[in-house]
Amino acid sequence: MSRDQTRVTRALLSVSDKTGLVAFARALAERGIALVSTGGTHRALTEAGLAMTEVAQLTQFPEMMDGRVKTLHPAVHGGLLAIRDNPEHQAALAAHGIGAIDLLVVNLYPFEATLARGGSYDDCVENIDIGGPAMIRAAAKNHADVAVVVDVADYGTILSELAANDGAIAAATRRRLAQKAFARTASYDAGIANWLAGAIEPEAAPAFRAFGGSLGQALRYGENPHQSAAFYRSAGTPRPGIATARQLQGKELSYNNLNDTDAAYECVAEFDPARTAAVAIIKHANPCGVAEGGSLLEAYERALACDPVSAFGGIVALNRPLDAEAARKIVEIFTEVIIAPDATEEAQRIVGAKKNLRLLLAGGLPDPRAAGETVRSLAGGLLVQGRDGAVVDDMALKVVTKRQPTEAEYADMRFAYRVAKHVKSNAIVYARSGATVGIGAGQMSRVDSSRIAAWKAAEGAKRLGLSESLANGSAVASDAFFPFADGLLAAAEAGATAVIQPGGSMRDEEVIRAADEAGLAMVFTGTRHFRH
Repeated sequence: MSRDQTRVTRALLSVSDKTGLVAFARALAERGIALVSTGGTHRALTEAGLAMTEVAQLTQFPEMMDGRVKTLHPAVHGGLLAIRDNPEHQAALAAHGIGAIDLLVVNLYPFEATLARGGSYDDCVENIDIGGPAMIRAAAKNHADVAVVVDVADYGTILSELAANDGAIAAATRRRLAQKAFARTASYDAGIANWLAGAIEPEAAPAFRAFGGSLGQALRYGENPHQSAAFYRSAGTPRPGIATARQLQGKELSYNNLNDTDAAYECVAEFDPARTAAVAIIKHANPCGVAEGGSLLEAYERALACDPVSAFGGIVALNRPLDAEAARKIVEIFTEVIIAPDATEEAQRIVGAKKNLRLLLAGGLPDPRAAGETVRSLAGGLLVQGRDGAVVDDMALKVVTKRQPTEAEYADMRFAYRVAKHVKSNAIVYARSGATVGIGAGQMSRVDSSRIAAWKAAEGAKRLGLSESLANGSAVASDAFFPFADGLLAAAEAGATAVIQPGGSMRDEEVIRAADEAGLAMVFTGTRHFRH
């Protein structure tokens, strides 16, 4: 038999997740494959009536230190690492009485699950696997001779190959399994490293960083049909949203759906559901309408009114469980995705009538203040930063104009600034009475963003048959300082009466003078919200 087909005569099984274990091991034994197992795996299989060798018999050394030391032994690693057609390796096996291991089946201690359920520090440490990754890496390195299985989902593949190849596993399969094995240990170690980084005094820029995840969903393509894509879930406690959401119905989510839905849910999470109902409508990762209301229906109608043209085919995010009243209104226009913490049964039935509309229930809202990181790939590297956890309610707003804002203006400024945090820079947001009336996003010039947002507000007035722009009497938010007075003057011309911005420009005094001359009230936050 060529090396392309490696016959399996002995397998070592050591698994934490015992799903499908007994049936798999029995099928191996029925093919005449000798079985070796460890600890809990050995107990489960012997109780099922299977005969096998315990690792302690193989090593002639007992498991010790609460099972921390059991497979870290030459009798195990020699059997995994020996190259079958290397005479020196074969002589070493014979000299030391070590038998070759052709198939390794290992899934690791449940560190990720322990972390996700809020396990204590000591609990998490005890669930860090050492022997498992060592064996996996040894078998994966020697994949020319050894097949390594780290995923229960591959049991069927192994059995099918053994049946088709007269008890052998093909080289192509062993290579694929080796790649998966190294990816698994890398993801596992990344989760541990990042947990430890958060459990100690964090470093701004550690010398080494690791990021990994498990496949959540293979996607048909990426941003465009010629790009491949997949969604991976990070290890550890997931942030409520895409990673925790259950898709109740609708078509398969695309790359762009997932990206936009994440943007929508992060935006609506800025609004405390205990205080108000809120809805965010997102298109191409930018809000096209956001509003508060006494109910989700009211909030949705007000958000939709900001830009109903852009809302067509958009993503709708809600900060409270979807109810029937809101569901009936949302399904009146074509919507790609609805995401909410939960939904009533009646709301689910209403949305269910639209078979292609995706309904995602996230189980909770993400905390806008929570620490965390965002990661973006660059050519040859990764750009890592802390999540923007700054919230306007925590900022000390400084009035810099002669006129003090009214309470209503303060409320609208805070509202507009919550939204501006989630608009691509340069960002300008007009808001009035707890709803956006005009949004300008992603322009190279801040004055252009001001003009686009003002135009949107004027168009909204025309749709409603009003003679005055919806921006009249509004508050306007800018995600960064106005570098010149022209952007602020464009807002004043649109009818804004109050301005919220970070401040910090060399021309702040010029901008403040312009605000005073226009009779505007303006506050500085001292906090910028660039979003790229």
